[in-house]
Amino acid sequence: MILALAVLAKNTKIVMGKTKNIIIFILVGTAFSAGIYFRDDAIKFYNSFNKQVQTQTQNFQKTNVNSIVSEVGKQILAPAPLNIGGNNDNQITLLQSKIISETNSQRKENGNLPALKENAELDETAAAKAADLFKNQYFEHVSPTGVDPGKLAQSYGYNYIIEGENLILGNFSSEKEVVQDWMNSKEHRANILNNRYTEIGVAIVKGTYKNETVWIGVQEFGFPLSACEDPDANLKNQIDSDNNELNTLSTQIDANKKQIDNAGQNSPAYSQMVDDYNQLIAQYNSLAETAKSLVTKYNNQVNTFNNCVLGK
Repeated sequence: MILALAVLAKNTKIVMGKTKNIIIFILVGTAFSAGIYFRDDAIKFYNSFNKQVQTQTQNFQKTNVNSIVSEVGKQILAPAPLNIGGNNDNQITLLQSKIISETNSQRKENGNLPALKENAELDETAAAKAADLFKNQYFEHVSPTGVDPGKLAQSYGYNYIIEGENLILGNFSSEKEVVQDWMNSKEHRANILNNRYTEIGVAIVKGTYKNETVWIGVQEFGFPLSACEDPDANLKNQIDSDNNELNTLSTQIDANKKQIDNAGQNSPAYSQMVDDYNQLIAQYNSLAETAKSLVTKYNNQVNTFNNCVLGK
């Protein structure tokens, strides 16, 4: 018998499908259908802003900066009963490298998808998950202490946009059989063939589960946050600095205008006051044009980042 679980992490919640019974080689086994695992704080958010800058001669309106919003539901399945049996040959050795190779073979054969690159942090995540399943004798994506796959991956330094996990438990004759059993399940297959994943980590470990000697296999898939280029933080800082300076200039312009109005045209200092006022206006308008150009450039960078995150 084989148990399998799959999950797709993307931004803190689980959406899982219905449990179904399947036939696995000559034994009747139970597999978990799996769905989508979302984690909202996996994506960097860029808050929108909309501040109006005014002058005596020009209104300057900043463009809204886009932000990403994701809302998901949550549904968790109860565990299926265990029925472990089948090949329990202690001489069989299953290798992590071959699990990765078989996975990439499936990607090539089913859509000619790019091979997944092995990632050290995802390898550590997979190894930690397998060890925890044996240690605490459970078979779920979320540990008894509430650690989900996304949190586990981040704890090993993997910052992601989407992250997925496949689990399998049982006795197997080869790495190819392990991967094929995942491929025989719609949800596990979807993780293996997800065209947004670029990286993988794997653990395949033998141990004792419910008094039976079995293998536990873990696949961790990911699309790293580093794959999407961040908007330029220095550019955003310059925009904020320019906006502060524009506000200061606006206050000075208002004060000078009031001073001119109170002095009147007959004042000996009137001409100089007007010259000073006009210089402030010119300075303000020049800076406003520069800031407007920077805002457009920054918004384009934000849109590029958002489109990368959303896979557009």
